[in-house]
Amino acid sequence: MPIYEFHCDKCEKDFEDLVIDDDPVVCPSCGNKKVNKLMSACAHKSGGEFVPSSGGSGCSSCSSGSCSSCH
Repeated sequence: MPIYEFHCDKCEKDFEDLVIDDDPVVCPSCGNKKVNKLMSACAHKSGGEFVPSSGGSGCSSCSSGSCSSCH
């Protein structure tokens, strides 16, 4: 049962949701059902603190913090 990150098309907020089977994902802020799954960044624990695996997006060709704007 993975936790995914989503972006709401209506209120423009990002959120996480625990996805179980085929349950619909709904934005907790506005109740909108039209949401997009985002690419999550990985992190690791080092010295008691979580450290992101990279400093930016997962794509080397842009500086966006989210891959939702890529084509």
